[in-house]
Amino acid sequence: MSLSELRLFGRSGTPISPLTLGTMNFGEGAGGPHSAPTGADESIRIIHAALDAGITAIDTADVYSQGESEQVVGRALRGRRDDVFLATKFHGQMSLNPAHSGNSRRWITQAVEGSLRRLQTDRIDLYQAHRPDYNTDLLETITTLNDLIRQGKILYYGTSVFTPAQLVEAQWLATTNHLIPPVGNQVPYSMLVRGNERDVLPIAQQYGLGVLAYGPLAGGWLSGSFVLESGRPPTRVHTLPGRYDISGPSSERKLLAADALARLADKLELSLVDLAVGFALTHPAISSVIIGPRSGEHLQAYLRAADVQLGETVLDAIDDLVPPGTNFVERDAGAIVPSIEFAELRRR
Repeated sequence: MSLSELRLFGRSGTPISPLTLGTMNFGEGAGGPHSAPTGADESIRIIHAALDAGITAIDTADVYSQGESEQVVGRALRGRRDDVFLATKFHGQMSLNPAHSGNSRRWITQAVEGSLRRLQTDRIDLYQAHRPDYNTDLLETITTLNDLIRQGKILYYGTSVFTPAQLVEAQWLATTNHLIPPVGNQVPYSMLVRGNERDVLPIAQQYGLGVLAYGPLAGGWLSGSFVLESGRPPTRVHTLPGRYDISGPSSERKLLAADALARLADKLELSLVDLAVGFALTHPAISSVIIGPRSGEHLQAYLRAADVQLGETVLDAIDDLVPPGTNFVERDAGAIVPSIEFAELRRR
């Protein structure tokens, strides 16, 4: 696979690069009010380097550093906007006011204007519901997004981390109400997070959805840092317990799998990033894999990985280490559905 070998974004027919530049780390930097890991100047250099290397898609969100990421992307795309498939998202809370969030008509119509202004553009190519909103009727969300397409403010809309039932319901509601249905879905997918292989990815294929896969390094678990030495996990596991807690048996198994995958990469004389990105690009439902570099060096590592092609023997070895359809912990799905998260919903 090469960056020049564009893929279709589902039934939209829009060609995009196999890698999409994710911008969650971009903002005004440590000196800004929201302390994004990568400052504006370095972020713009990374964006320009990615575009120069052949990446044609950029994914951001209004909530990333409370709008700073979109602002940086807007500045970086001056003079290059028409060459980029630009995706952003709504849903996350955008101020101290809880009304500035969600998937309601009232908020979406405000949120899209803010994103257009920060991105310095007259239209958004792909506008995505960042998460489901269990307080808003899905038909209201779909109708609002349909109206935005009619108004020319967005070209397509999609979802992120929707359940299989929600994906099917969205298609059904749009079709039965003579509305334009969603054309994409964004999901976590990696060698350690494979639960979406069971139903979400097959549903995407059934309905012709383009899929943006985020987290190919599984939130750092496949960065190469999680190689066991002398039977002890790396220090980072203990310093970030919310994300890297291995006190439970499921997380212990995840750590062992990460270690085994790192050793497989060594055996193949590949970096673990090469193996991870190459794996995510292999699934036929995936349109593009979102990468999230914090530096130019990180970007170059991802770009090299785009050229990696994994054979059947290697893919079989990965399946042996992490069986298809596996998620080690519930939160790896990207969101925990209320019926699982809240005990009162399961009890009379």
